[in-house]
Amino acid sequence: MTLTIRKAIPGDEELILQFIGELADYEKLAHEVVASENDLRATLFADNPKVFALIAEANGAACGFALYFFNYSTFLGRHGLYLEDLYVTPEARGAGAGKALLARLAGIAKTCDCGRLEWSVLDWNEPAIAFYASLGAEVMSEWSVNRLTGASLDSLAAKDRAPGVAG
Repeated sequence: MTLTIRKAIPGDEELILQFIGELADYEKLAHEVVASENDLRATLFADNPKVFALIAEANGAACGFALYFFNYSTFLGRHGLYLEDLYVTPEARGAGAGKALLARLAGIAKTCDCGRLEWSVLDWNEPAIAFYASLGAEVMSEWSVNRLTGASLDSLAAKDRAPGVAG
């Protein structure tokens, strides 16, 4: 099998959204997917994108993707690369696509002088946890993810009294 990793290009939006849907089904979170092809086009292929994607292909057929962005570590004083989503189709699992995607991300992180590559994994996803451990990934069990969305995000944002503050 010939395995290749390439940057996502305009026209890949439908494929990426399909993979997002399949990942969400696997994670039992399909009800949370509201992204559209237009959303992906506007964010991935903007003039100055803040998020990026890779496509894995086996023998020329797409079999997975990785979506990532850059963050920053104040402790390291360097950027990091954050993997938002990694997905490989069930029929391609075990053939090296996931490892190749992560290797490419590690290469991007090193090329961009990032101090680390990070991602989250659901605590029940034992196959993924074992796979990541086989690559030398360290589980950061002392950290918890926190999130504001919807009404909670709106409520806190409404308390922002600083006029003219830009992010």
